[in-house]
Amino acid sequence: MEELLHYIWKFRLFQKNLKSSDGQEIEVIDVGLHNTNEGPDFFNAKIRIGDKIWAGNIEIHKTSSDWVKHNHHTDENYNSVILHVVEKINTNIINQAGQNVLQCEITYPPNIEENYQFLLHSNTDIPCCNYIGTMPSFHLNAWMNNLLIERLERKSNHIEDLLSRFNNSWEEVFYVLLSRNFGFGLNSDSFERLALSLPLRYIQKQGDNLVQIEALLFGQSGMLDKIDSGDDYFTLLKKEYEFLNNKYELIPLDSYVFKNLRSRPTAFPQIRIAQLAALLYNTHGLFSKIISCGDLGRMRLMFHVNASEYWQTHYSFGLKSERKSKYLGDASLDIILINTVIPILFIYGKSINNDALCERALSFLEQLKPERNSITKRFSKYHLPLNSAADSQAIIQLQREYCELKKCLFCRIGHQVLIN
Repeated sequence: MEELLHYIWKFRLFQKNLKSSDGQEIEVIDVGLHNTNEGPDFFNAKIRIGDKIWAGNIEIHKTSSDWVKHNHHTDENYNSVILHVVEKINTNIINQAGQNVLQCEITYPPNIEENYQFLLHSNTDIPCCNYIGTMPSFHLNAWMNNLLIERLERKSNHIEDLLSRFNNSWEEVFYVLLSRNFGFGLNSDSFERLALSLPLRYIQKQGDNLVQIEALLFGQSGMLDKIDSGDDYFTLLKKEYEFLNNKYELIPLDSYVFKNLRSRPTAFPQIRIAQLAALLYNTHGLFSKIISCGDLGRMRLMFHVNASEYWQTHYSFGLKSERKSKYLGDASLDIILINTVIPILFIYGKSINNDALCERALSFLEQLKPERNSITKRFSKYHLPLNSAADSQAIIQLQREYCELKKCLFCRIGHQVLIN
């Protein structure tokens, strides 16, 4: 409930006739800056009481007694509070310095709390669905743009962790991120573990030999541990991996971490590893090339790779199938671009203060088709724009960071519901 009071104070939704606990009229000049960390709820507020202007911090609670319940009376950080805003004054309070703290009761239109309770406790997946279409397009588009940037910056956390781990090597980080996204959700964690167990420099040393790159990837995935099946290709990879494993002292994963569950044969982890191997073999210095590439069509061609000859007639080791090319399909290619290339392009641009790279990343998203998944299908019925991958990424951010967490107070659509 305090969260709602913070919201009401922040957006000045309270009724204006505020009076202090000693009967003086209060004019709010500046509500202050909302603090989401430790300390008072709003910093650097300004209020007028009589002919005096007070500058300082604001603390907000349901009742006055919460001040003591939260131990603010023993915390010197709250000595700067100039006003304690509550729904109900039920006691006088003092700060750590022994001074009385001025208080006032806040009131607001009853429909705000009714709407808030509706948003929090509605049984529908998207409680605000009937209100989305009523938002002015300007405000809705601005919110979608904001969500898109949030989505890209959220992905930066993982990239920054990897940069710290790899001593700011963008090539290494890109390799790990690329490998992760070749897992396409079901095997993402397993593919990332594979890349983390196999340093990029070892692949680069075998860069002119596709068989050895395949041997490293399949061997590290644990898929070469089974007894020799009489398959010549399998036997060759196993022999190459044994040599390279002894050379680099590698520790392979267990093959069971890779899953085929509910996957089409073209999406089996064996096929994805073969495609990743072909990409790493065909495109040396991949990170540098995506940074210098300004055309989405040429970018797509870089990633339009086919698995090696053996995999044209196989989906797994030893089981022959009808011949079929194993190119990375258009939908899969888009996923790689959306989740690997564009985030790292955007975040690298930010890290070197290159706005052109950031704008290029956003432009690529606007040129790509929107993602079609359960989230975007659900929202597309409610008048949210879904014209490009920029829109679908914004919608995914909305669902995961606002709707699922019931953070309606922080959503601009939720704001419209609350005040109507």
